[in-house]
Amino acid sequence: MADSFGPMRDGDADGAVGPDADTGAARKEPIRVLVVDDHALFRRGLEIVLAAEEDIQVVGEAGDGAEAVDKAADLLPDIVLMDVRMPKRGGIEACTSIKEVAPSAKIIMLTISDEEADLYEAIKAGATGYLLKEISTDEVATAIRAVADGQSQISPSMASKLLTEFKSMIQRTDERRLVPAPRLTDRELEVLKLVATGMNNRDIAKELFISENTVKNHVRNILEKLQLHSRMEAVVYAMREKILEIR
Repeated sequence: MADSFGPMRDGDADGAVGPDADTGAARKEPIRVLVVDDHALFRRGLEIVLAAEEDIQVVGEAGDGAEAVDKAADLLPDIVLMDVRMPKRGGIEACTSIKEVAPSAKIIMLTISDEEADLYEAIKAGATGYLLKEISTDEVATAIRAVADGQSQISPSMASKLLTEFKSMIQRTDERRLVPAPRLTDRELEVLKLVATGMNNRDIAKELFISENTVKNHVRNILEKLQLHSRMEAVVYAMREKILEIR
């Protein structure tokens, strides 16, 4: 299938998904997809590509995260195919709201962002797939079928980064195992517990009745005390060292 949009191209190994992922043939009803991207040309390209698939139906489109939440509530799609970074409201922020208004919808991030932080935040926010836009057009449909069938899909290059990061986290934790865990203040423990639930800085600020800048300072202090580099590392470390328990 010829490419119809953006930087996506056929035959890129980084976009490969498992050969067993194409399970859509067993479905009786078409997979209903909502396409969300701030570039109208890219949305149109996806629609053209997916229109050729008999078992996939594009039921709507949105140009930003806020519109995506409204459309998801109205259309109740099976799959939301959404970019990470968009104006008004980004894809990651929209994830949580979409899961609230359309709990059965599964979200696939299709983005140019290969930042590990975006991947982590997307997964915490409820995304089931994270694919880079460099994947081939044929693989988009395959990924949609796989996620609709209950599988998770992550571009191999991103999955490799994720595994590398987890290995580093485990190694650093093991190296510190004989060192007493640094003491966090009561407020820092409160912030860490909310971070562990997947809340962003804005929501944590509202929950604790403090400013967003204060939350950022607390998170920075937590990472410095634990000698870690990311929010995810802080949560994993805290659970391993029994600083807090996530119930």
